[in-house]
Amino acid sequence: MSRPLRIEYPGAWYHVMNRGRRKEKIFFSPKDYELFLTVLYETAEIFNLKVSAYCLMPNHYHLLLHTPDGNISRCMRHINGVYTQRFNRANKKDGQLFRGRFKAVVVDNDNHLLEVLRYIHNNPLRAGMIENADDFKWSSYKGYCSRAKKWDWLYKDFLLAMFSDNQGHARKIYLEFMQEQESEKILNFYTKKNLSSILGNDGFKDWIRERFQELRFKQDIPKSKELGLRGDIIRELVCKEFKIGHDELMHSKRGSMNLSRDVAIFLQRKYCGQTLTELGVDYNIASYSSVSSAFERTKLRLLKDRKLQRRVSKIETKLNKGQRETCPPPS
Repeated sequence: MSRPLRIEYPGAWYHVMNRGRRKEKIFFSPKDYELFLTVLYETAEIFNLKVSAYCLMPNHYHLLLHTPDGNISRCMRHINGVYTQRFNRANKKDGQLFRGRFKAVVVDNDNHLLEVLRYIHNNPLRAGMIENADDFKWSSYKGYCSRAKKWDWLYKDFLLAMFSDNQGHARKIYLEFMQEQESEKILNFYTKKNLSSILGNDGFKDWIRERFQELRFKQDIPKSKELGLRGDIIRELVCKEFKIGHDELMHSKRGSMNLSRDVAIFLQRKYCGQTLTELGVDYNIASYSSVSSAFERTKLRLLKDRKLQRRVSKIETKLNKGQRETCPPPS
């Protein structure tokens, strides 16, 4: 059976879902809900994960997440794994808690982010559990209506700013937005038996296709294999930043360090998830340890070299925004 598509890149937005094994409960008491939120908060701190919304139902959860570092798989492995361990310990259970791998839908933040926010917060309403979204304790709905500091950990200002630059006015418009009927397009999207891995317009899907490895598109992108940023995209951006040609990037003279190549190796390891062996093949480096040294050398240098920090940050910003001449963002 094929594994679900994973699209990972810096700055991506996701609607993430998972449910209990055999649709069994994953939350049995208020302490379980609180435990999950603690793990979610910890993960956000550790992995630079931005949590914009959540809704915890008895046997499943919904999360709206933003990944500046393009690391959704790593974040979700931590959340599901740590919660399962702590849940089993607290409830004197053992074994698997979730049905398997989480489902992540990458969301076009220019066109569908607010609709997904509403869809997540309305889950208890659609399930007939409550009459008003405000009545449900285990969602972030109230965080968008409140000024209380306990909600400051939520990454909500970005979404509220889509309603208005004035936060008070934005909260008012948000409440009105929540009272409106949900988009039929969104409801149809989520009721399909085989849920797509992408929610966006045709331009967004084309952008994904250009940014990642070649895929066969029919009406949508099929479930197939995990995808990461292509190494050639990173190498091109490194060449532009360092004002060098491809040949100069790929080779180094004996006894001298090629900083641009080290940076490219570091970024490919970070964003493409490539193994050291794979990177050795890319850069024609025979020694496994030489690739490892290049990665570690760059990581350490970034801790103290402000000029290099700025250069790498510029490259990462372009990765984030997809600012490539051959790969324009969707219109």
